[in-house]
Amino acid sequence: MIQTSGVIICLGYIFGLLFTAVPWGGVWILVLGIVGAILFRRRTTSRQLAQKPENVGSKNKAVPNIWQTTLHPRIWLAAGLVGLLATLYLQWRVPQPGAKDISQFVPPGNSSNQEQLVIVRGEVASNPRLTRSQRGQFWLEATQLDEVKNEKGSAGVPKGVTGKLYVTVPILQATGLYPSQQIAVTGILYKPKAASNPGGFDFQKFLKQEGTFAGLIGRQINVLDQERKWGWWQIRERIVRSQVRWLGVPEGPLVSAMVLGSKAVDLPYDIRDLFVQAGLAHALAASGFQTSLILSVILQLTRRAKKATQFTLGFLGLIIFLSLTGFQPAVLRAVIMGFAALVGLLLKRKVKQFGSLLLAATLLLVFNPLWIWDLGFQLSFLATLGLVVTVPPLVNRLAWLPPAIAALIAVPLAATIWTLPVQLFVFGVVPSYSLLLNVLSTPLISIISIGGIISAIAALIWTEAGSFLAEVLHYPTDWLIKLVEFFSKLPGNSVAVGSISSWQLLVIYLLIILVWLVPWWQRRWWFANVIAIGLVFIPLWHSTNTLFRITVLESGTQPIVIVQDRGTVTVINSGDEGTGRFTILPFLQQQGVNQINWAIATDFQGNESSAWLELLQRLPIRNFYEYSPKPENSIVIQAIQQELQKYQGSYQALAVGQPVKTGSIVAKLINDQLPILQLQILDQNWLLVGNIKSKEVQQLVKSGSLPRPQVLWCAPQSLKDLVIALQPQVAIASSANFDPKALSELNKSQTKIFFTGRDGAIQWTPNGQFEAFIEATENKSSML
Repeated sequence: MIQTSGVIICLGYIFGLLFTAVPWGGVWILVLGIVGAILFRRRTTSRQLAQKPENVGSKNKAVPNIWQTTLHPRIWLAAGLVGLLATLYLQWRVPQPGAKDISQFVPPGNSSNQEQLVIVRGEVASNPRLTRSQRGQFWLEATQLDEVKNEKGSAGVPKGVTGKLYVTVPILQATGLYPSQQIAVTGILYKPKAASNPGGFDFQKFLKQEGTFAGLIGRQINVLDQERKWGWWQIRERIVRSQVRWLGVPEGPLVSAMVLGSKAVDLPYDIRDLFVQAGLAHALAASGFQTSLILSVILQLTRRAKKATQFTLGFLGLIIFLSLTGFQPAVLRAVIMGFAALVGLLLKRKVKQFGSLLLAATLLLVFNPLWIWDLGFQLSFLATLGLVVTVPPLVNRLAWLPPAIAALIAVPLAATIWTLPVQLFVFGVVPSYSLLLNVLSTPLISIISIGGIISAIAALIWTEAGSFLAEVLHYPTDWLIKLVEFFSKLPGNSVAVGSISSWQLLVIYLLIILVWLVPWWQRRWWFANVIAIGLVFIPLWHSTNTLFRITVLESGTQPIVIVQDRGTVTVINSGDEGTGRFTILPFLQQQGVNQINWAIATDFQGNESSAWLELLQRLPIRNFYEYSPKPENSIVIQAIQQELQKYQGSYQALAVGQPVKTGSIVAKLINDQLPILQLQILDQNWLLVGNIKSKEVQQLVKSGSLPRPQVLWCAPQSLKDLVIALQPQVAIASSANFDPKALSELNKSQTKIFFTGRDGAIQWTPNGQFEAFIEATENKSSML
């Protein structure tokens, strides 16, 4: 399908895109091309001498075929040049807001909690979906912007705008919307924020990958066009409704997701999270399995027809499937490989799977080079590469098993080998039972996928028939959900090993490639495996046993502090449920934390214990201290105590003045009326002060109840009074916006001021200074 020279050129393009993450990456890829040309020229010269009649011997027969293909040095130079051009091409294709992009009209400093209303008119670009906060979400192609001038809703002069918006509205407002519909949304424009905490979700990066630079928190929608234009969404909606009608929820959406992909179906988040955490996310992504299944069925039904007829019907089947799934990168890759197989069938030529995979990846990345950083594209490509190059040798090594069982084990194992390093780099978590679960669930996934496709085809003809066939899948789908739930509840169902660095990722993939290509490493695959495991766990062990670091997370109004003390982890406060799930847990996973040794909960802003339940469902807590003066918290406390018993953790009420020693830290509440927590950390005195009034501050200072701290955390409204009264070396407040006049007065003092809303998480180590996460991230990005 693709010659060796083409392979080198395609690899040069792909590596050129990857090298954009390296300073002067284009120059480096060109240098590698030049070095390859020099080395290959020498190798070619040696081979030519060895192939002379007088030098031909038995040793040449042992040379692998991969080295016997003659490549001109110009190919390597061309590959280096293509890689250099690829880096420039990606930079050129990076989305940038135009002069009339709607993001240009977001007022400076505008945020989701400012009441500057606007009316945005445009065209709905996607079906509404339900967010985790139970709001409707869709994409809107904006065409006109009106600013609301007063509370009665009168608007100013309309402005013509362009660009796409990420819109969220109350769920009832989004009900009934469909793509291509003309609407007007009244709401608040805002610019997305970058990640504020290590391991946190980068909303700004996510929207930028979609070519979007602003969001809209909608309050009301006015439909301007009631005409329903035809679209693939109608066929997709017909299939989903047919399968959900008799199967119900969550079985119906799960079957639809396994046929059309989770991005095309509004799958409940609890089911989505369950499959992702168990290592079965690929089951929810329509890609290679569904594509090969569709082609197999079409070719089998038309086996007696002409090759041209088979090609035409197969081509139409793949196009229809691609349109229904919504042109996702993983599906596009699978469909292009399917096209290659059809071309080989038409020309009566055998298609090399590796070549077709590489060609598909290159074509997709020429179409959209930004997909090189799309996680779905990366995992799909790597998993397919594993199936192509690693399954055959694994099946050979498992030849002592029946062929069906050997293939059942080899397929998920090969995919895991090639995708696990990227998963560790991004998430830092290993699903412990993923391989076993994949082996056990493959038969169920196959049955559901085949039945789901048959049900979908029937639904297009007669919806009742589609519902009837979908209902037959009730038991397999229910068994699959219960199987995943069973494994998710097993002890140690996921192990956090921490996010690996770029150099660890590169070395691990180098080892995998060596085992794939080099016979010496193939015979010593176990040695490569030991090295890879050591590369992951030795740095983790060293960091865990030597690191002392304090992190103040950006979490709104709650002071959340995490102390890593040479293997002992202390978490102080947890915020609400969303903070626990999207801020604390990702941070702990990135750091390779699998248990919390000490937890201290203080009621700084009201009932904030619900996040502890979220944490306890994922991580054991050994010692839990809580101070909560409000009796309505008793139900939550009882739930916490029940969860603690599962891990044999202890619960104690925290009394005022009671010191709690956690490793190198001594924590103590110093007031029973006001939320004030004192921390003695090594030789530093930290003070966490909740929302108190300036008069109360003055009284506490006069009475000597507030010791002078080196580090102060407080609510923004108390910052000025506390800094003046206590004169700490460092003060941390939660606000993103602060009165400029008051800030200029504070800057005259010797206190260094941080705002987590502006600077992100604040980190400190004994040998370093206080460091703001956002500033450190920006400095790293500017270097790249």
